[in-house]
Amino acid sequence: MKAGEAPRSGRASRAGFGASEARGPIIDQEGREIPPESLHDGFREFRFDFANPFSERLTREERLVRLEAIARLLDVAFIVPGTKIRYGIDGLIGLIPVVGDIITTAISLWLVREARALGAPWHITARMLGNVALDGVVGMVPLAGDAFDVMFRANMRNARLLRLWMEKEKQR
Repeated sequence: MKAGEAPRSGRASRAGFGASEARGPIIDQEGREIPPESLHDGFREFRFDFANPFSERLTREERLVRLEAIARLLDVAFIVPGTKIRYGIDGLIGLIPVVGDIITTAISLWLVREARALGAPWHITARMLGNVALDGVVGMVPLAGDAFDVMFRANMRNARLLRLWMEKEKQR
């Protein structure tokens, strides 16, 4: 190390220089400059709630509307041209053998988790889990499972179950 030279970090970036050699402002993804002193303690300012990626404060009704929108996207977002058959991205992703069904089942399970977070009782979430399980297991069958995914619409059923339960709760 030469006199007057700052010690180098043990790690070098892809660009070929360490953090101590970086020049210019540090910019976040919104285009705002990040003050360098805020980076010394790591990324304490960076927070992401992995349990609930949509962590903004919403009312119960707004959360239900969001869940219904996701259910529509998953189950009935598109129409087969020349027919009245509706399908969603659940049916499209489900065309990928095994992995597609795992992905769509995981999304459906997230919807059930959100229903539980809204306070849905165990018997509602049990029916929702039954719908997801049936959709996931039958969906694994090649071709016939894909047709079943399009016709069964587990996410729309679950959104309807949740909506009916919430309306009954309002009347009490």
